[in-house]
Amino acid sequence: MTDPAKDDARRPAWEDSLMMRAARRQPVERTPVWLMRQAGRYMAEYRAVRAKTTFLELCKNPALSAEVMCTAVERLKVDAAIIFSDLLPILEPMGFDLEFAAGEGPLIHNPVRSAADVDRVCELADVTPLGYVMETVTATRAAVDERLPVIGFAGAPFTLASYAVEGGASRNYLHAKAMMLSDRGAWDALLGKLARAVARYLNAQIDAGAQIVQIFDSWVGCLGPDEYRRYVLPHSRAIIEAIRPGTPVIHFATGNPALLPVLREAGGDVIGIDWRVRLDDAWQAVGHDKAVQGNLDPAVLLTTPDEIRRQVQTILDQAGGRPGHIFNLGHGVHKETPVENAIALVEAVKELSVRE
Repeated sequence: MTDPAKDDARRPAWEDSLMMRAARRQPVERTPVWLMRQAGRYMAEYRAVRAKTTFLELCKNPALSAEVMCTAVERLKVDAAIIFSDLLPILEPMGFDLEFAAGEGPLIHNPVRSAADVDRVCELADVTPLGYVMETVTATRAAVDERLPVIGFAGAPFTLASYAVEGGASRNYLHAKAMMLSDRGAWDALLGKLARAVARYLNAQIDAGAQIVQIFDSWVGCLGPDEYRRYVLPHSRAIIEAIRPGTPVIHFATGNPALLPVLREAGGDVIGIDWRVRLDDAWQAVGHDKAVQGNLDPAVLLTTPDEIRRQVQTILDQAGGRPGHIFNLGHGVHKETPVENAIALVEAVKELSVRE
């Protein structure tokens, strides 16, 4: 016969955290809050570390990556720690020549533009070359409060494919869309390789100590719902279905609120929402049987504490106290953000969302 007291003693503290309960749509005493890009250039501590190394070298240094995230968690007093990394290092062991150029952002010097190019993309059957990310997960898990979950993450297949095809940032995604629409075989082969890689990568992060994982589809807003359903949904769904059972998945896309219903079709326990739609309308579109995350415009953090508080209250009112809301920005923190305003946001959420 089991002893409930001993079972509770063995239960990890993070399991009953606000974040985990909200992801499971369970009642919480207040709304949990964390920020995308919560460790970044807006923090002096981060800038001090970055002054001594390149961005990619920082991502490959588990001790420094854990340090900058733990510093951010401590300063902001958020309810979760997302690992410090980037979407694109997964592409390196798949054969892509990746560089983070100063002032230019990420560049891929050997983009894929044809079926023959796709054939040369390596299948990531073993995530050992990305071991530094798993070390970052483990180091972050060891360093942050045991009551806080650690979030692992990866890019979604469409966003990774767009970088791989365009060779860097893009405004119109012409090369990616041309391949998607004109060579379905090459497109599906590329996204299939990426989806399998991401699934292995996220499961390795879970094994290393992540309690939640988030899939970022940062560029998919350039598509309409029909294109998404036909060319993207099967690959994103394959990842989500392959994630270790019991690990909540946050599925986040930005740029087009019309994608929310098909994003739900693709899967995820929590659907991330950007600021281009009201939270209540978004939750209605997603379905109240899903948790949601969002959705303050990051630009609000460039205003005043009073305005931040007002906008936080608006979003909380739209959530209506329904179980399953995780407060976040609609995208990452802007580098121009005063850190005091990010702190004010977290404090406002904590104060204004307390359940009676």
